[in-house]
Amino acid sequence: MPATEYAISLTAAAARAAADKKAEHLAAIDVSERLGLTDVFLLASGSNDRHVHAIVDAVDAAMHRAGAKRRTREGFADAHWVLVDYGDVVVHVLQDEDREFYSLERLWKDCPAIDLPEDLTQSGSREGDEESGQGDAAS
Repeated sequence: MPATEYAISLTAAAARAAADKKAEHLAAIDVSERLGLTDVFLLASGSNDRHVHAIVDAVDAAMHRAGAKRRTREGFADAHWVLVDYGDVVVHVLQDEDREFYSLERLWKDCPAIDLPEDLTQSGSREGDEESGQGDAAS
C-alpha cells in the first residue's frame, strides 16, 4: 500500500519549511511498503550545525501547525544527522558530508520517490532569485 495522502501532504509541508530555511537536495521516498513504522522519509541537507538546527526547528514548527505530533528527535545536539519522527513521516536532516557518506537515496533506491513541488527541488533557481534581488519578495 503506497504512502497515504495525509503522509504526502505532511511531507510537502515539511519540505516547504526546510526549503524556506535554504535546505538543499530535498528528496522524499515512499518507504511504506518496506517499513511498517512510517510511510515517507524526507531527506534534506544543511551546510553546518546551525543550518541543520534552523532547518529542524522550521520543520518542527510546520509539522506542529499541520497537526503532526513529534514522536522523537535524535541527533539534534551533534547536528550531523538529525532524525525527527512524526509517525507518518520521518525527516532526516544531514550535513552535506554526512548525506554523501550515508547515501540514503542509494540505500532506499528500490522504493519509489515522491514528487515534491518543483519550486522546492530547484535550489539553483532559488539562489538565482536571491542574487537578482527577487528573493522573498516573490513569495
